[in-house]
Amino acid sequence: MITYNGISKRGERERNEDAIAVFKRDSDDTCCFVLCDGLGGHGKGDVASALACDAFGDVFAHTYDFFPRAFFMEAIEKANQTILAKQREEGFVSGMKTTLTALLICKGYCTWCHIGDSRLYLFQNNNVTCRTMDHSVPQMLANAGTIKEKDIRFHPDRNRLLRALGSDDDPIRYEVSAPYRLQECQAFLLCSDGFWEYIDEKQMCKLLQKSGDADEWLQKMKAVVVENGKGKNMDNYSAIAVMNHV
Repeated sequence: MITYNGISKRGERERNEDAIAVFKRDSDDTCCFVLCDGLGGHGKGDVASALACDAFGDVFAHTYDFFPRAFFMEAIEKANQTILAKQREEGFVSGMKTTLTALLICKGYCTWCHIGDSRLYLFQNNNVTCRTMDHSVPQMLANAGTIKEKDIRFHPDRNRLLRALGSDDDPIRYEVSAPYRLQECQAFLLCSDGFWEYIDEKQMCKLLQKSGDADEWLQKMKAVVVENGKGKNMDNYSAIAVMNHV
């Protein structure tokens, strides 16, 4: 049994440019979780994030036999082209962009894709076993050994992304994971940088161990994020928690 819940809040900003969505097919329990963080510095990030979620929902609704890599390829392409069309319509040559992280659960397996610095964490037995690598300057520096992984959170260049939806790259550059078999005591966290900046992996694991379902875990993490971000011009923060209770 899968339990899940999501939040999307504006933090201490004037508007929320994040967006989350959950798409589910009851006939076979296939579900897709999507989280996007619109890039406010480029203008109308809230439009870009909403368009990306809608594009995934449209492809999900018209897909009958899910092959994860093909599904993500179609959904990412549709999202990117929709955002580019909106840019042209409203006169934004290079604005209106968004990150995206998505998790597909289907036929006893899970697969995810991402672009930008919104993350997906995979937990097994209350430990982080995998997380997506940000497409950002600080992540590149960490990979090169110039800074430590923990220094990514508040690096002065943390908002400098190397990839995002709404770019005219051909082809659009994103990453898709290998398929993982769903297992007991498995959990997932999709979150924007406004969320993961204010809670570290050790805290995520500790709160997961104390939680009976996804909503309880999410609410406990939210309390930490809000407390740690208070008075710091906190960015929009969004997250989707998913737990497998097989």
